[in-house]
Amino acid sequence: MKCLVVGHLVRDVILRGSKAESRIGGGAYYSAIALSRFCDVEVLTSVGKDFPEGWLKELRERGIELHIIPSEKSTSYRLHYLDANTRELSLLSVAEEIASMPEGDYDMVVLNPVAGEIPPETVEEAKRKSSFVAADAQGFIRSPEIGKLRLRGINGDLFEGLKVLHADVSEINLISRFDPGEVEVLLVSNGSEEGRAYLRGREYSYLPVKVPVEESTGAGDVFLAAFSYFYTQCPFIQALKRAAAFTALFLKHRNFTFSMDEVNELAIMVGARPV
Repeated sequence: MKCLVVGHLVRDVILRGSKAESRIGGGAYYSAIALSRFCDVEVLTSVGKDFPEGWLKELRERGIELHIIPSEKSTSYRLHYLDANTRELSLLSVAEEIASMPEGDYDMVVLNPVAGEIPPETVEEAKRKSSFVAADAQGFIRSPEIGKLRLRGINGDLFEGLKVLHADVSEINLISRFDPGEVEVLLVSNGSEEGRAYLRGREYSYLPVKVPVEESTGAGDVFLAAFSYFYTQCPFIQALKRAAAFTALFLKHRNFTFSMDEVNELAIMVGARPV
């Protein structure tokens, strides 16, 4: 399966108490790493010369092909963690807009921006390139203005016709003129608490398995990517349970070295039912 992930790779500056570290991040990064377990993955992104070459090498060593739009600066966020699930974000810099896509078609396209870098025209181009387009609302509703993170409302018409859309409970209310039936699957996550999922407008609830978590960065991005892949392989409920289990194991280990046997075993414990 040939998959394209679209969005900025990010220089994350992580603050925990008096400790600070820099590392690669961004929704496209986490989605691409998750999908690389199952697919031939390409990433369309924009970074500057300030982006460490070693981070790009890590992706290439995983077999991920990079399409890089040159930029003066890379996108960078400061993430100040107050606890494992609470963080304050500030945007420090932004790379170039992603205004066009590579030649050729894809079995799946995942749109996962972090700072409004994917314009509506690119969303429409993605729909022409693949019959399976998934998106995360997070980066579409984030303002690209430098400073403390600001969210903005958007018109839901942008997402009409997508195969899968993911948003968390705080983001979904910022999408106006939108009905869950306008996408095939809508995933509304709520951290470790009960979430909602819609299949062609029909509502379901799901309850993730609780695992020890030191930080939650990347959870929604992994959940979106995992569900999108599993949904090409199995029915909706099974894909939902597997994706929740896959995400829980990522959060527990902060890597993807666990086996699919572990995923399938944990998926049995994920609650999922029609509402």
